[in-house]
Amino acid sequence: MAANQRGTKSGSGVSADTLRTVAAGMLPFYKAIAGSQAFAAKWSRAVVKADLKNMHKLLSFVAPYAARQGYGTNSIGYFISFVLPKPDGDYSNGTTIPPGTVQFTFQTHIHRQIAKAVIPFYRELAYNKPFAAALSRAISGNDGRAVSAMIRSLVRSTALKSVTIEQSGVALLFKYRSSKFYYRNLLFREFG
Repeated sequence: MAANQRGTKSGSGVSADTLRTVAAGMLPFYKAIAGSQAFAAKWSRAVVKADLKNMHKLLSFVAPYAARQGYGTNSIGYFISFVLPKPDGDYSNGTTIPPGTVQFTFQTHIHRQIAKAVIPFYRELAYNKPFAAALSRAISGNDGRAVSAMIRSLVRSTALKSVTIEQSGVALLFKYRSSKFYYRNLLFREFG
């Protein structure tokens, strides 16, 4: 495949700029979830009830840039969709229980643990250009070993069970002993 101007393979990768933009937009949200039980509980209730109005209100309070993007819930998780220039287009970040596992469930204490675990990764991605460029190259080259090593060097939780490349992005699978459910933190390109 031909390389585009941003250095990724057309249709198979993602630019470092896109990764940095999404990470910077989401970082204040993850900090709010990790730092406030009350905020995280309100967010979880809004996710389970599919209360988009309240999700917008909460997101606007802590992460105004992310709140100006698209967002949604399936009552077992949420996604924030950033509308970015071509070729990357819409790129999303969120946390969800895998569909088909349960309905109308999103555990606040698990979400807070995931937020605490991923903050170092999103901080590095947002503010370290060489790191973002290296992750972009690894995703574009479908180098799962490099992607996993880079993310695991920052996400130190023993609950992180796997790191995979999916949809020109990454999927982090978490399983905490205090929950019977797996959770996925996703950073991916939306197709369609």
